[in-house]
Amino acid sequence: MSQQNNFLTPEFLLTTSTSEALYEKFAAPCGIIDYHNHLSPKDIAENRQFSNLTEAWLAGDHYKWRAMRINGINEKYCTGDANPEEKFKAWAETVPYTVRNPLYHWTHLELKNYFGITEMLNKDSAARIYALCSEKLQQPNFRVQSLLNNMKVEVVGTTDDPTDSLSYHKQFAQQNAGFKMVPSYRPDKTYTTGDVVAYNQYVDRLEAASNRSISTFNDLLNVLQNRIDFFDTMGCRASDHGLEYLFYDEQAENKAPALFLKLRSGKAIDTLEQDLFRCAVMLTLSRAYHAKGWAQQFHIGAIRNNNSRMMRTIGADTGFDSIGDFPQAKHMSRYLNALDTTNQLAKTILYNLNPADNEVFATMLGNFSDGSIQGKIQWGSGWWFLDQKDGMEKQLNTLSNMGLLSRFVGMVTDSRSFLSFPRHEYFRRILCDLIGRDVAKGELPDDLNLLGGIVKDICHDNAERYFGFAR
Repeated sequence: MSQQNNFLTPEFLLTTSTSEALYEKFAAPCGIIDYHNHLSPKDIAENRQFSNLTEAWLAGDHYKWRAMRINGINEKYCTGDANPEEKFKAWAETVPYTVRNPLYHWTHLELKNYFGITEMLNKDSAARIYALCSEKLQQPNFRVQSLLNNMKVEVVGTTDDPTDSLSYHKQFAQQNAGFKMVPSYRPDKTYTTGDVVAYNQYVDRLEAASNRSISTFNDLLNVLQNRIDFFDTMGCRASDHGLEYLFYDEQAENKAPALFLKLRSGKAIDTLEQDLFRCAVMLTLSRAYHAKGWAQQFHIGAIRNNNSRMMRTIGADTGFDSIGDFPQAKHMSRYLNALDTTNQLAKTILYNLNPADNEVFATMLGNFSDGSIQGKIQWGSGWWFLDQKDGMEKQLNTLSNMGLLSRFVGMVTDSRSFLSFPRHEYFRRILCDLIGRDVAKGELPDDLNLLGGIVKDICHDNAERYFGFAR
């Protein structure tokens, strides 16, 4: 006898009648603008067909791997050489122990929304669910583009290095898939200099991609501008940066040329010099984004690759990162101010990872909002360890208290999985319930048109306007 889930009802996470009405009438009908994710452009352009459920659902998913390791599952079932069904069964064995972790909700939402499965996933149901889903994935309407269309995705914003040819974006642009795929400019490697050998190898690849020599710091900046121009012609409307912290020093741009020559000669630079170099490159990039009308995204606060043994064994982005506790406010303010002083501060989205910094980020927005557009400076949705119910509610409440929730550009998956889009539903239900509970307490008017319009803006329309993704 299969065990059916009894919590994913139409009222899931919706605790008042107003919450239900806001979700059903205003949030649920909205298409999805997923302006930041790590999906594979190749898989989208080639309309990949997955061989089995493990390939579609577990490969590359460090959230699941992390939970499995905590549950005592051997690494062979995460990133190792176990066969796909064995890996899935190890995940299924872990799922019941993820209660109150967002993985528990996400897992069952994904099974329900993509495959119509309402059976609980555990070791007893694993074989049935694996066989059924793997069989469905062989059908034409379960290829990648259909998976996205079935979730009402309108825009996919991939994350792409300046060296990328964007050939798959070009290929996809010739198709009529029913949604847009646009690149985002992720230039982290252009200023990440802790490993001088790796940095010089990257600059060599950048030379090849641009067909230009990079001998001086000015050469580097010219090539980066050239790549920005190219990305812009391909529909790019945003950059993205992954940082421990923003850094600013007024002498950074003066010192950077000598630091670049030092790096190109194969000499390492110290931590302060790395910060100075990064600041100089980023200031030039940020001015270029402003000139193009792009939005710049800063994902701030992760401490990555903590486990050096596992880093050596299986590499980065495999589930050994955590929240950092870096000082943020002063340098963030000085960096944004340096750009604003010359009126070259682009639309900016700040994502923080440490909830202790929530109020710091939320209050930074008002310092540099200048009335030029609605919501010019954004505090991004709960990210990584904070994209769960508690993290989202804290972000929404703090933004409400210290900014304008109504101008928020909403949720992104920030995911590598094509099965992650129910996270938008999760966010929308949490948002609608937050507002609905305020109505029930008499703290907001019982005005569905007013509140529903705000919900629709947050779920869809604000992002469409902010990034210029006109349909």
